[in-house]
Amino acid sequence: MKLYSYFRSSAAYRVRIALNLKNLPYEMAAVHLTKDGGQQFKDDFRAINPQARVPALQLSGGEVLTQSLAIIDYLDEVYPDPPLLPVDALDRARVRAAAQVVACDIHPLNNLCALRYLKRELKQEQPAIDAWYHHWVIEGFTALEKMIAQAGVSGPYSFGSHVTLADVCLVPQVFNARRLKVPLDAFPRIVAVEAACLKLSAFDKARPEKQPDAE
Repeated sequence: MKLYSYFRSSAAYRVRIALNLKNLPYEMAAVHLTKDGGQQFKDDFRAINPQARVPALQLSGGEVLTQSLAIIDYLDEVYPDPPLLPVDALDRARVRAAAQVVACDIHPLNNLCALRYLKRELKQEQPAIDAWYHHWVIEGFTALEKMIAQAGVSGPYSFGSHVTLADVCLVPQVFNARRLKVPLDAFPRIVAVEAACLKLSAFDKARPEKQPDAE
């Protein structure tokens, strides 16, 4: 398998974690999102992913998967050990809801393309852009902190003693929040989950600063 990735992309970070958790070897192909006007916009990459975003995962048969949650769902179905979703249907729904708070609510509003649009098209100054970023992260993390608490489990992960899709999505978002200096004092459960996850090799090896294209 070949993973088209960018070291700081939250979505690519999720897929790296999932591949590592499944112990699946892969080749990494770097797609720099800011150099050369954005390498994701080049014709050769658009031929791989018409949406011009990372990640994209090329399978051994040549098929290409896009969108991080779809890729992770595929990996979990084809390589079910260890599972990233609980057995119980209600627990699965709760895990998916937490993952989607990150992937569907927080991340799209803070993605590079959204922040660029604020700056270039809407002519917003950097302090206003930073305030936008902080607002949506704090909104989402406030909900996630309560969702983790309401799960009523002892941890150390978001929904108990096993890593789930919720953790795979949460850790990259916390990395980005730290990078953009979002205060995290109000989210002790989220911070504790991140710390527990980063003790695992699968998460540690997926860290942005450990990627071959890291700057």
